[in-house]
Amino acid sequence: MGDEIPTSHFNAKDLEVFTNRLHEETRRVGEWFENNDFAFEQKMFGYELEAWLIDKNFQPSPINESFLQQLKNPLVVPELASFNIELNSLPQRLENCIFRNMKHTLQATYDQCRNQAQLLDSELLMIGVLPTVKERDLSLKHMSNSLRYRALNEQIFRLRNGRPLNINIQGEEHLLTTHRDVMLEAATTSLQLHLQIPPHLATRYYNAAIIISGAMVAATSNSPYLFGKQLWEETRIPLFEQAVSIDSHENSDEGGLKRVSFGTGYAKNTLMECFAENLAYYPVILPVLFDEPCEKLAHLRLHNGTIWRWNRPLIGFDDQGKPHLRIEHRVIPAGPSIIDTVANAALFVGVVKSLVDDPHPPEQALSFQNARDNFYTAARSGLKANLHWIDGKQWQAKDHILTHLLPLAHSGLERLEVNKDDIQLYLGIIEQRISSGQTGTNWQQRYTATYGHDMQAMTAAYARRQQQGKPVHEWSI
Repeated sequence: MGDEIPTSHFNAKDLEVFTNRLHEETRRVGEWFENNDFAFEQKMFGYELEAWLIDKNFQPSPINESFLQQLKNPLVVPELASFNIELNSLPQRLENCIFRNMKHTLQATYDQCRNQAQLLDSELLMIGVLPTVKERDLSLKHMSNSLRYRALNEQIFRLRNGRPLNINIQGEEHLLTTHRDVMLEAATTSLQLHLQIPPHLATRYYNAAIIISGAMVAATSNSPYLFGKQLWEETRIPLFEQAVSIDSHENSDEGGLKRVSFGTGYAKNTLMECFAENLAYYPVILPVLFDEPCEKLAHLRLHNGTIWRWNRPLIGFDDQGKPHLRIEHRVIPAGPSIIDTVANAALFVGVVKSLVDDPHPPEQALSFQNARDNFYTAARSGLKANLHWIDGKQWQAKDHILTHLLPLAHSGLERLEVNKDDIQLYLGIIEQRISSGQTGTNWQQRYTATYGHDMQAMTAAYARRQQQGKPVHEWSI
């Protein structure tokens, strides 16, 4: 979905040809699963981090085109809005000093981006939802200059028969609004972790990522405010789901499979189940035709890129052209700091490794419905959420993370032979964050409780602390 497309206009023939090629490529992927034709795990890891460009008044700064032209860094690319960018990593081997290296390379890219932004009288900010963003900022005039984004907007509203999007988020306050383009999605910025997985354990990895999604949201929440209203602890979750809503009903937003969702269940036999579901239940949004052989999966990968499961299976190719499987974990918001970002990645990787290595698959002890309930409960209530666990009990998220997830993460990272000092450093940051209760969301709420709901002043204070580089549990109010 990140690649540019040659046109934003399509006809019925384009859709017919695309659909035929999608069927053919899906059949080919099915054969790969049957014949075990995927590359074995190389223990590779990567990430994408979305960020905001803001002006000196801490408002969105719609300059990403000139910013990127002057930056000249191929790892930094545009996002949907002209005030958003995405910082990418090269794939790294998941071993030894992986998280120290992640900290070093991310910090270097972040500093380069900050320096370039300052040359344009702007700044860089990592946060799940920018507290100062206004609904009028999220308009087509602030869409990045890209055919794929224009096409996405046109095709989503074609499938909606022109009906506006309904945004209804009930939290501490209530947000009810309608919107006539997809730009609300631009208000949600995240950290997306990519983990290459071995084919014979692919379902275990996918299910493990699903199982810990609720706790990951509780541990990392950083998006309590939207348009001046205090909503969910991680408002980014309901906003993204409602900002790109397409279903099978012409006159309702109810029913059908949602384009952004927690998914429909655990994987049972292979991840082919997800790609078969993509083909059977999700209408094509972008029928772009590629002059590529079937084995490159150009159409299947584009279609999969327009279905935003919070844990999304991906197919990529190694340097020899061999296909491999990845899990993209999409639940974590951007920020609050570089070191928090790395700690969040370490927590995820370590817990997933331990759950996959458990001889008793945890998906047999925790129902998918309970995992799904955990996710949305954590998005609403953060560390105060009560979460189901594989012991059959419910735990408050704070106690659950300290009692269960941190030991699992420690054990998993040790088995991956991650540097012991790095394990102590980054999991120590998670432990102190959870023990103190000061997530990014909690800091924002405490700041406004102390100084009032001045979103500009709060964003300015948040930006100063982010630039100092300390983890959020050390931030003063």
